[in-house]
Amino acid sequence: MAVRSAGGTRRTGKVPTASIRYEDAQVREVPLQKLRLADFAESVPWRDVRSVRGMTHYSGKYSSATTGGQVVYESRLELARLLLADFDPVVQGIFAQPCRLTARVGDGVRHHVPDFLLVMQSGAAQVVNVKPSARLQDPKIAEALAWPGELIRQHGWEYEIWSEADRVLLENVRFLAGYRRRGVVPDAEVERAWEQLVDGEELGLAERRLAGGRPPEEARPPLLALLWSGRLTTDLSRPLSGESVLRRCS
Repeated sequence: MAVRSAGGTRRTGKVPTASIRYEDAQVREVPLQKLRLADFAESVPWRDVRSVRGMTHYSGKYSSATTGGQVVYESRLELARLLLADFDPVVQGIFAQPCRLTARVGDGVRHHVPDFLLVMQSGAAQVVNVKPSARLQDPKIAEALAWPGELIRQHGWEYEIWSEADRVLLENVRFLAGYRRRGVVPDAEVERAWEQLVDGEELGLAERRLAGGRPPEEARPPLLALLWSGRLTTDLSRPLSGESVLRRCS
């Protein structure tokens, strides 16, 4: 597989580009070598995502704590990757279907729309494509995902083909996501739990101690909100339970 460099594609008339769609319906085509994260400000997903009865795939919109808005997805697997990105404290921006890449690959011009663009607190960027591992065994699919990765890495951004997460980790994150939005648990209760928490305490013991004379489960929501926010951490490779050990992160 040969993806032409900017110099090589000029001779064929097709420099690699990223086409970005904006809220005002305009589309801007940016040479890939000049693409910056600022180009995605006020952008919208390249495709419209609809959920219609009878569709063979599962699509929808996820209310992201990271972006404060809706992020679209087109499969349950994409939703799983989206959940993990929203939970990751180093991710500060999420764009679904951020652009359409166009480049000359071999003897033809190819197009590709990545699933996600993740922006890190460090300023780094990661383009993510989501595909079930079984489908990656298909040479055509593997090749269709390989050439965009070559372009992205040449541009200095990270590239990921994501297929699955640990089942227990994903279930824990999905459960904690119920506490991702501020206001679900009053801020005063969250701060009170943070101030009174003993580092290294088990979740069940912390609940009983913080509840005082109340039922222990009444003290659970602020602790779960602290886990989602990343201020507390625990081993999420094991099922979350009263024996989960809580650690302060800041």
